[in-house]
Amino acid sequence: MKFAFFRDKIVPMEDAKIGIMTHALNYGTGCFEGIRGYWSEDRQQMYVFQLREHYERLLHSCRSLHIKLDYTLDDLCNITVKLVRKNGYRQDVYIRPLAYKSEEKIGLGLVGIEDDFAIYLSPFGDYLDVSEGISVCVSRFRRLSEHSLPPGAKLTGVYFNSSLAKADAINRGFVEAIMLSSRGNVAEGSGENIFMVKNGKLYTPPVSEDLLPGITRKVLMILARKDLGLVVNEKVFKPKALFTADELFFCGTGAQVSPIVKVDNKKIGNGKIGEITKRLQEAYFTVVKGENPKYSKWLTPVY
Repeated sequence: MKFAFFRDKIVPMEDAKIGIMTHALNYGTGCFEGIRGYWSEDRQQMYVFQLREHYERLLHSCRSLHIKLDYTLDDLCNITVKLVRKNGYRQDVYIRPLAYKSEEKIGLGLVGIEDDFAIYLSPFGDYLDVSEGISVCVSRFRRLSEHSLPPGAKLTGVYFNSSLAKADAINRGFVEAIMLSSRGNVAEGSGENIFMVKNGKLYTPPVSEDLLPGITRKVLMILARKDLGLVVNEKVFKPKALFTADELFFCGTGAQVSPIVKVDNKKIGNGKIGEITKRLQEAYFTVVKGENPKYSKWLTPVY
């Protein structure tokens, strides 16, 4: 990590610091995005994936927290491209924009508390194993209800819930956890959306099941329908449905398309990456690397 955007300017990463009394640090009053930049060696180009869509969601999250940014959507996109270019990486990166209550103040609340905005980025490879598949468990922790937080907002404070699930999974010898909604239905992973393949059709829980409406989730639904000709259903299903699935996978900015080969030590399908998951992986990586001109509008070139 070389440079960050902090307090209205690009600064060396070591100068982007906040105090221990910062409201967001103490009370979780911030919101964020995770954005991928993909390096294409063939094209000598960095492509930032779904940049505007991520910032549209960030602005929605900001409104939920009464955070007022001094930047337009175009400003945020332009600042990000400038920062990525300044860092000069020739490899895949992860970009983290963060809007937060920056006032050094003790006391709960959202209204009338100072706001700030920052961006940093880091070289970033595979967050989960996209080549061999992962072993996961059904978590004992449930997703926070949509009645407990603003729907569709990506809030820093909410992620303690997902962190509990992931820590518990790791302590039990698994890589990740599948979380249930407040109603007891399958919701998502601890930070990733989930898809199930059964009888050649694709299923994913609806956003009403306490899940974040993922941007990668939406992209994969488009690719599945338009490029692979698959039927895609948003459908409520119980945990027992996981064990009868032909294939399962997580998706998200970090996870990308991550096959699940075991749940609670039980094989999914034949215990290997399924054919539809493979095809979606290939379609996704072709898009994000700039190799499919049909979806070039989803990419923002940096250099």
